[in-house]
Amino acid sequence: MQQVKIFKAVESDTGSLENEINAWIRESGVRVVSVTGNIAPQSEASGSSASALGQGRFASSDVVLIVLYETGE
Repeated sequence: MQQVKIFKAVESDTGSLENEINAWIRESGVRVVSVTGNIAPQSEASGSSASALGQGRFASSDVVLIVLYETGE
């Protein structure tokens, strides 16, 4: 039976997200069919005094990964 699992993190923490997903795959023993991801557009951090020259500070973007997997059920 195919199922999905959704993982979410921020762009600055993708290493931890990768470790989390790999650990879940190892521990669950599922067969991964596909992995699809998306990163949200960056937006200027609130309170930033960015100039028109593009020297502003940006907040970390959200990263979402969707793992399609199969179980033996």
